[in-house]
Amino acid sequence: MKIFFPKELDSEARISITPDFLKKYIDSGLKVSVQTSIGLHLGFKDEIYKELGAEIVDRKKGLKEGNIICSVNKLSGEDLIDVKENSLIVSFLDPFNDKGLVEDLKAKNISSISMELIPRTTRAQKMDALSSQANLGGYAAVLIASNILSKSFPMMMTAAGTISPSKVFVVGVGVAGLQAIATAKRLGAKVEAFDTRPVVEEQVKSLGARFVKIDIGETEETSQGYAKELTAEQIDLQRAGMKKVCSNSDVIITTAQVFGRKAPIIITSEMIEDMNPGSVIVDMAVGTGGNVEGSKPNENVDLNGITIVGNTNLPGEVAVHASQVYSANIFNLIDEFWDQKNSILEITTSDEILSGCLVTHKGEFVNSIVKERYS
Repeated sequence: MKIFFPKELDSEARISITPDFLKKYIDSGLKVSVQTSIGLHLGFKDEIYKELGAEIVDRKKGLKEGNIICSVNKLSGEDLIDVKENSLIVSFLDPFNDKGLVEDLKAKNISSISMELIPRTTRAQKMDALSSQANLGGYAAVLIASNILSKSFPMMMTAAGTISPSKVFVVGVGVAGLQAIATAKRLGAKVEAFDTRPVVEEQVKSLGARFVKIDIGETEETSQGYAKELTAEQIDLQRAGMKKVCSNSDVIITTAQVFGRKAPIIITSEMIEDMNPGSVIVDMAVGTGGNVEGSKPNENVDLNGITIVGNTNLPGEVAVHASQVYSANIFNLIDEFWDQKNSILEITTSDEILSGCLVTHKGEFVNSIVKERYS
């Protein structure tokens, strides 16, 4: 059985296989092919992959021959023309926003795994690409903000006097938010954080940050640990409670996303107007609708002297390590269901992991949410 790793678009710095994981696939009995120049921009020359046992092929050949095709971003409709029936593709599929692609996969009888749908369970933790990428995204968000902000992050004692630390406000304390808090603290900033789930208060405090308490009534989280969507009234209460904190912040990082839905607007233009010129907002949810009014995907917007960063691929800012952990996530997923003795990938729709992340299989929708959305 052959597994193929195609090259990503030029706009994507991450890759789906780093050389250190190639030998693991080969030792498992899989034949590995990678597209020409897949990792050249990261310093991984084709010769390295070839020496480790991979076949270097062009994209068309790899797509036609691959039984399993793994990438960071989803394949295009044009790519699917070359993918054979009964093969498996694995990537961030964005199944709730690209209906055409998902329906094509079903119609062409191609099995597909969406990496953002990997369940957040103990058994699946080593495959959880969403968390591994969010972790690096939170780190990158703070570094980008610190580069744009015209202030130093830490308090400094100088001969000319004391420089106060910058104030960072993190909204949403998931994996990305926690890493943003930890990174900002390591850089010496004074950090505050808010989340609709009071249960994360201890985690915030353990990192040395202050948890901002805002009474918005009863809130819940999903079985996967995501925050559930707030009511309109709760959002208004949240905004009112956050307004003063925002006005005193030098940097705001928003990470709030609702699984499978458009991200909620949390920071309004009215709240931004109260901030000091020179402040920076990083909208980590800009790719799913945005938490900040006025943010734009892949643009830095200047709103009355406030910079709103709309980077949709923050993990790509640290592409080598983002690729390394993503390669590990992919390998762990394949390895979990790979029958080395019989050289087959065992796809069982009743499995707790596959039933969650498998989008299409044998001409049918598998994931329950996808099935409901597309019915």
